[in-house]
Amino acid sequence: MSAHRIRFTLNGAAVDTTVPAERLLVDLLRYDLGKTGTKDGCSIGVCGLCTVQIDGMPFSSCLLFATQVNGTAVRTVEGLSSLLQEAFTLEGGFQCGICTSGQLVAADALLRAKPDATDAEIADWQMGNLCRCTGYYGIARAIARARDAR
Repeated sequence: MSAHRIRFTLNGAAVDTTVPAERLLVDLLRYDLGKTGTKDGCSIGVCGLCTVQIDGMPFSSCLLFATQVNGTAVRTVEGLSSLLQEAFTLEGGFQCGICTSGQLVAADALLRAKPDATDAEIADWQMGNLCRCTGYYGIARAIARARDAR
């Protein structure tokens, strides 16, 4: 198996590391770099638990090889501001917490791309993140609260 040197920015800090060609981004983040907020739930890009931002756009890190982020800026839940987290707390935007990190990362990407996102756009954007507790109303309220606070 071949190894590849990659360089990217993770939550604003430079990363320079060598990874095996088959190393998935979710595994690099969790096990090699200690960013345990990025979780692997389904391993097929459906659940949203592993959502990270790459150059500002949300991606399922379980579907990407680590080598694919060479030269990019990656943001995980650990790199977000507290505004969304506070809104999630105030609006009951989480229940069991499993989906919360992916929901937060996706919501942050939405509000960066569309600061005045409508409620319908918020609902559409969150479709890629499954909440097993059916807490979508609290999540939508939390994102709207963060939108309005900006």
